[in-house]
Amino acid sequence: MGDARQYFNLTSPFAFKRGGALVDAQVAYETWGELNAARDNAILILTGLSPSAHAASNAADTSAGWWEEMLGPGKHIDTNRWFVICVNTLGSCKGSTGAASIDPATGEAYRLAFPELTLEDAANAAYELVRGLGIERLACLLGNSMGGMTALAYLALHPGSARGHISISTAPQAQPFAIAIRSLQREAIRLDPNWNEGRYDDVRYPEAGMSIARKLGVITYRSAMEWVGRFARIRLDSEQREDDPFGAEFQIESYLAGHARRFVRNFDPNSYLYLSRASDWFDIGEYGGGSALQALKTLALERALVIGVSTDILFPLSQQEEIAQGLEAGGAQVEFVALDSPQGHDAFLVDIARFGAAIAQFLARL
Repeated sequence: MGDARQYFNLTSPFAFKRGGALVDAQVAYETWGELNAARDNAILILTGLSPSAHAASNAADTSAGWWEEMLGPGKHIDTNRWFVICVNTLGSCKGSTGAASIDPATGEAYRLAFPELTLEDAANAAYELVRGLGIERLACLLGNSMGGMTALAYLALHPGSARGHISISTAPQAQPFAIAIRSLQREAIRLDPNWNEGRYDDVRYPEAGMSIARKLGVITYRSAMEWVGRFARIRLDSEQREDDPFGAEFQIESYLAGHARRFVRNFDPNSYLYLSRASDWFDIGEYGGGSALQALKTLALERALVIGVSTDILFPLSQQEEIAQGLEAGGAQVEFVALDSPQGHDAFLVDIARFGAAIAQFLARL
């Protein structure tokens, strides 16, 4: 298995919205398909908090990507027609510069010396990449979850930089419920004694804190309805249980533990803290005199597709409606799709049939 990951060097110093700057920073990205002669068939994908740029397999890396069934030759996002770019968010730990990267000034990891990251900084980094690839205007900017907020920041900072926009299960600003959950996730990490103000290593690592943060996330990414359907109150077999009187007793507990185990060492805790806080800080209303609706009117799009899921408790359908109304008020032709997928917020990763159909239809008209 090769590595399809490419790197783009950002302007140095790269200034941050809340102050501070990075020297010699980069973003990691992958591409699929070919940029046409007119350079007008590019789609940029901005991801949720934890994915890498590897959205799908390609010649250089044949391993399955996180959106494997959505993207590729002849698939819903057809790379025979489109040139697709997926960028790893600035501040992440999957190739782009983040808190786990080496600070050239000290020769050590930035840790908490990393500047205060906002989604606007991530948006500006992605915009630099697109311009660096020689693309004046995107055919379509696609963002899901946190990436959807980053996409709104991208369009607010660079109006007219995309003809079309696909907004998936996201928010014009963080709501109290989402902020509360992310606040608890960050607290779990920070209360782990091994976090040590961000100065952990592989031996003393905030395993417990990261595990609780991930479990909390997974609970909110799906719906109560799905948990009932999948696990009900099924108990573990006696040999699967721990001796601890308060140990895991139900299948749902074991499922969450498995999810956490796979995640804990695969994502840097400080990067998690930075991206989580950046999500809480985001408010498109800052670009509309405090009004999200006014800000959404200014994004200068021709067409938009807004998709939400009725069972999403983290980014509820009402927020998708708000985005759709705002974009429509700004003169864009907007399609609003409300899906009743049982999988909650994670549905865009799982219910490919329904999401894919809506996306393919929209792209066919673009």
